[in-house]
Amino acid sequence: MNTRAPANESRIPLRIESVAKHFGEITALAGVSFEVHERAIFGLLGPNGAGKSTLIRSVVGRVRPDSGSILVFDEPANTAAARAAMGWVPQDLALYGLLTCRENLQAFGRYHGLRGKALHEATEWCLEWAGLDDRADATVKALSGGMRRRLNLAAGLIHRPRIVLLDEPTAGVDPQSRNRIFEMVEGLRNQGTTVIYTTHYMEEAERLCDRIAILDHGRVIADGTKEELVAQSFGGRTDVLMRFPAAHPGAAEWTLSHGGKLEDGVAHFSLARPADIASLLEAANGAALEIIDVTLRRPNLESVFLQLTGRDLRQ
Repeated sequence: MNTRAPANESRIPLRIESVAKHFGEITALAGVSFEVHERAIFGLLGPNGAGKSTLIRSVVGRVRPDSGSILVFDEPANTAAARAAMGWVPQDLALYGLLTCRENLQAFGRYHGLRGKALHEATEWCLEWAGLDDRADATVKALSGGMRRRLNLAAGLIHRPRIVLLDEPTAGVDPQSRNRIFEMVEGLRNQGTTVIYTTHYMEEAERLCDRIAILDHGRVIADGTKEELVAQSFGGRTDVLMRFPAAHPGAAEWTLSHGGKLEDGVAHFSLARPADIASLLEAANGAALEIIDVTLRRPNLESVFLQLTGRDLRQ
């Protein structure tokens, strides 16, 4: 798969500048700006309703922004040149159940204008990349959920785009299939493809993404590598997770009064020194709070997300 950009073309696969979109009185995007560089997996994270779907649909031409610009290799996103360079794989499967894997890929390839030798080579590459060589002549109806997801990814890449937008690519698959999809996505980056990756699984973003933008209320509230985001939010601080029994009376108020956040019965605190946990435990004991367990850890991407949004990724 040859995705190397010619020397005279932009090295910025995606540039988003001050993009805004309103639906009546609802502000979906409020001046979003960021750049995605070549040969990278760029994570786009945010709680439900943060604006991720509107932004992705704006990039692929399904939504027209009210203002701002979206450039794909220096071409406006709504031009034929930009669309030819992009591949989009939405979360919902879009496959023909009665056709085989090969027939599905050939059909999607023809939609993108592939014919003859080019179609044959693209189909065979997709089957190999998705690990479906041995199921090439099996109908979609006969495939497992993980295989269908992989075929769906391959169908979105049949025209060998230089930049790919993957929306929840592991939704509804088992752990083994998820790991296989991770390998597929990492393989794309290694071969020169730029990937925009949205997910509700924080561990996926931790493993795959070279750089991450966090959206909330239609704005980019953080943008950087995992290490940069942790350093910006916590410096050298330590995370303390304190678990209470379910529906423990007074736990939420006590946690908030001591600078923490309570999520699903777990209080999250950020301490300047690990030794500070002693005073926190004494305070909990003084408030007659029952503690099931306590964990110390270095802040991670999930810590950053909770710190910045105050919400879990799936909220």
